Amino acid sequence: MKRLENKVAIVTGAAGGIGAAVARIFAKEGAKVLITDVQQEKLSAVANEILAEDGVVAYMTQDVSTEDGWKSVTEKAVTLYGDINILINNAGISGNIISTFEERTIEEFNKIIAVNLLSQFLGTKSVIPFMKKNNSGSIVNVSSIGGIIGSANATAYTASKGGSRSYTKGAAAELAPFNIRVNSVHPGYIATPMTKDLPEAKEFERIAVGATPLGRGGTSEEIAYGILYLASDESSFTTGIELIIDGGTTAL
Repeated sequence: MKRLENKVAIVTGAAGGIGAAVARIFAKEGAKVLITDVQQEKLSAVANEILAEDGVVAYMTQDVSTEDGWKSVTEKAVTLYGDINILINNAGISGNIISTFEERTIEEFNKIIAVNLLSQFLGTKSVIPFMKKNNSGSIVNVSSIGGIIGSANATAYTASKGGSRSYTKGAAAELAPFNIRVNSVHPGYIATPMTKDLPEAKEFERIAVGATPLGRGGTSEEIAYGILYLASDESSFTTGIELIIDGGTTAL
């Protein structure tokens, strides 16, 4: 039996990088997947790849920072597949990660918090009724090692990811009586479209890899397999944890 047989999963931020890797692996493991993002063309390409491999997938654009966006997504998942068992809150932005306090704006700070943190609250709130009905469910919030250790010139990003870490633990405690598990995943440096598009990307990569004991950046698939474990019934006694997948960076 496949690891996610008969499960329905929503994956946000799935137009590329970690989200796309999660969607592909989930479909191969038997899940019916609804993927969302703001980048419709790239999202469609990911869905077509999964369909070509005989996976079950649908897609729609979504602003994860709005309640209306989440209402539409959950309604579509239930209309298509009849249920919601898994939520992967992966959508996120970095903002201008290499900037000084003087250069940052309130608008940028608020946007990063909305996309990286508020979205996880809204997503959780939206799927809870379906998971409570089943007395089971798995929610995985994709955070970052930036939510565990500080990073100069990235205060909005680290605030959002640190908030995700703490939010996950509170949600795990509150939802445990309903057998709904909530965990966070904390990637180290991963070569994704988001990191490649950063200002001074090559310099950022050099510094990040230099701080990684394994001597390289990770892959989206390496993160996705950690998420797969937390989404599956194999982790049925696991809730409120922070799964760090960083090549040893935070071990130093």
